[in-house]
Amino acid sequence: MSYSATTGAHPNRLRALLESGGTAVGLACHTGDPHVAETLAMAGFDYLYLDQQHSVGGLASPVEMLRATARTGTTALVRVAANDLVLIGRALDAGAEGVIVPNVESAAEAARAAAAAHYPPEGRRSWGPTRSAFGLGSDPGCVNGQVLCLVMIETAEGVARAKEITAVPGVHGVYVGPGDLAVSLGLDPVTGPKDERHRQAVAEIREACATAGIAAGITGDPVTEAGRGFRMVTAGSDVSFLKAGLAAARVRREALTNEGEL
Repeated sequence: MSYSATTGAHPNRLRALLESGGTAVGLACHTGDPHVAETLAMAGFDYLYLDQQHSVGGLASPVEMLRATARTGTTALVRVAANDLVLIGRALDAGAEGVIVPNVESAAEAARAAAAAHYPPEGRRSWGPTRSAFGLGSDPGCVNGQVLCLVMIETAEGVARAKEITAVPGVHGVYVGPGDLAVSLGLDPVTGPKDERHRQAVAEIREACATAGIAAGITGDPVTEAGRGFRMVTAGSDVSFLKAGLAAARVRREALTNEGEL
């Protein structure tokens, strides 16, 4: 099967960008709200990841959010709640073009994630393209060549095995989890990323990705992180933008209050 208007399928733009050596900038949606997801997807970024691990929306199917993002040019990913064959398959069947799999600490766990994201003979994904037929399509071979499997390294154990993890076939990138990594290193999750031990651990992950020829991803300022060698950078989330907007509004309110007291 080829990608065309007659099949309704299309290639994965994010995977093409990363494999060409480009840098992708995206956003995250933690609220689980379809309208918010649509608004973020319409903002013109390369990808949007829908969070099921720490989302307040729980473990319900992300299908409504994926429907809301389908007409945009933004690649939709789902960060699944766990490295689980069923959860990964359901996210992809719902229409996600890739998954972010948390807390991977070994080559065996990375291989399990990659197998769940790929159809046989490359993996173990069950064929049932519920909505995914409208995205990457229904042909197993074509989909295997387009789907994205990103694993998260976010513990000291994962860092120690970063070279093994990044060498696993079917793993297309590693997304760093700075907060959990800080906790694993005995550091504060908020201030810990500034510690030299944390910086060194992140550098080891990034270097392992570069050696393996796959993308390294992280949340942060796109210019800063791209300068450090990350090729996939999440610039912010619905929750972070809401907090920033509220903080700005509070400053203006306080300025008005101070004016009235003069």
